[in-house]
Amino acid sequence: MTATAVAAPPLAGTGVRAAGDTVPVRVAAARLRALGCEVERVPGTADGSAGRIDLLTGPGRGRAGCDIAWSASSAPLGDERDVQAACGLAHLHGLARGGPPRFLPVDHASVCAGVLAAQAVTAAVLSESRGGPALRASVSVAGAALLAVAPYVADATAARGTAPSVPEEGEPPPFRSADGVRFEIETLDPEAWLRFWRALGAPPKAIATAWGPFQRRFATAVCPLPAALFATLAALPLATVRDTARECGVGVVPLRSVREAAGEDPVSPWRLRGTGGVPGPDLPPWPAAGSGPLSGLRVVEATNRVQGPLAGLLLTLLGADTVRVEPPGGDPMRGVPPLAGDLSARFEALNRGKGATRLDLRTAGGRRAAADLAAAGHVLLYNWPPGRAERFGLGVDDLATRAPGLVHVHADGWADEGPGPGIPATDFLVQAHGGIADLVADGATATAPSLVTLTDVLGGMIAAEAALAGLLLRARTGTGAVARTALVDAARLLRRVGRGTAHLPRPGTPQVADPLTVAGAFPEAFTTVHGVSLPRAPWRFTPLDGEGR
Repeated sequence: MTATAVAAPPLAGTGVRAAGDTVPVRVAAARLRALGCEVERVPGTADGSAGRIDLLTGPGRGRAGCDIAWSASSAPLGDERDVQAACGLAHLHGLARGGPPRFLPVDHASVCAGVLAAQAVTAAVLSESRGGPALRASVSVAGAALLAVAPYVADATAARGTAPSVPEEGEPPPFRSADGVRFEIETLDPEAWLRFWRALGAPPKAIATAWGPFQRRFATAVCPLPAALFATLAALPLATVRDTARECGVGVVPLRSVREAAGEDPVSPWRLRGTGGVPGPDLPPWPAAGSGPLSGLRVVEATNRVQGPLAGLLLTLLGADTVRVEPPGGDPMRGVPPLAGDLSARFEALNRGKGATRLDLRTAGGRRAAADLAAAGHVLLYNWPPGRAERFGLGVDDLATRAPGLVHVHADGWADEGPGPGIPATDFLVQAHGGIADLVADGATATAPSLVTLTDVLGGMIAAEAALAGLLLRARTGTGAVARTALVDAARLLRRVGRGTAHLPRPGTPQVADPLTVAGAFPEAFTTVHGVSLPRAPWRFTPLDGEGR
């Protein structure tokens, strides 16, 4: 069965009023409009508010929707710069260049808050369609930022009391070739790393010293590499570096400007399609004792690293019952220190509240068990490379008969928009190719991707958004849905919003916080497990006829 274009978007016939002319409101309004919503824009917000979205249709007409604040109640903040300072983003962004805080010139927290607000409205409509109460949600720009830095906060609080690690001497990428091209490299394989640098004649000591900080940079936001590696690449033309990288299984991606990265938009922000065919059973009704808009729904998640697990975490925090499919022995990230109890603090920050089952998808029995699990669920979320779901027997056509109402969500990297075959789609390569390195350039340092995982975090939010859109489409049509989102979509959204002003100095900015202190400043945003601060849901939902959920 081939997926078909959606005849009517999931929110067709739904109307909202979007109040305020801030980045979060503009982003939320655009996301809802892309879902088929009729959006009425009005100016004005209350003091301290970033805006609001009011549903104009449905049982909660005029009352349901989402309020958007700049900050949680415990720390009054007034704009993106305040949020970046108080929530640790400025601290983390500055680490790569020696430690002094640096503010992101892109309004990352505000963009994330806009996506979360659109999710809240979509989740509220989905809940009502299942017989749940009309809901009023609230989200804050600070809450979005705190979700983005949550893995760093978990790391810092787990390591509390231990001597802080001192980064090795060196500089972070990007590199520069002999012909003047600035570029990033990527591999997740230490053997490929070794082959690449040996082939180019780099000193063995520098090769060995650099692997640790290079592969940990996703978790530490620092990447001090020996000068010898930069010198090795500076002596070679880019063509030679690329050819060697291709032979060794390493990705090489030149930095592109925002203008160079511009391209055509996908059919929808989520490449959303209906599966057509025979309708599946109705979604289960919203349970009276539900703990969130997705209560009573099952998500089957097969993901790793940041983007996919964060998408699954958001669905879990919305009330879904989420079960992870992990390889025999479990996800390798479970044991990466520092630990929260017997689990990696960083892993727990992205996977708290999920169940897990271990299956060997290389075997027929493991694939059958995974198909059984997926067929009993409502969403199948994965971030495998393209084509792997089909090889595992978990593609749309494979499950069409057994699970005609299943929502398939592929959290991809390049989505066919990459720089070439064989290039890994990781955060820093996407920032380089997608123009984000150019977008976050502040003039004080050389153009480079941020070592804060900007596209991983926003990409995870977009994947969760796709799952909500697919579920609402299923609720309205009875048939399943297919969505494919990617890290390049996060880059596209950041480019579309453009540069902000958070990097421009102004008086009154709060003191810059680091990951160890932000949990204490925002206690409502974190819970403590084994002494480690882990994120709570970024939204609060209040039934219009009862207590908050």
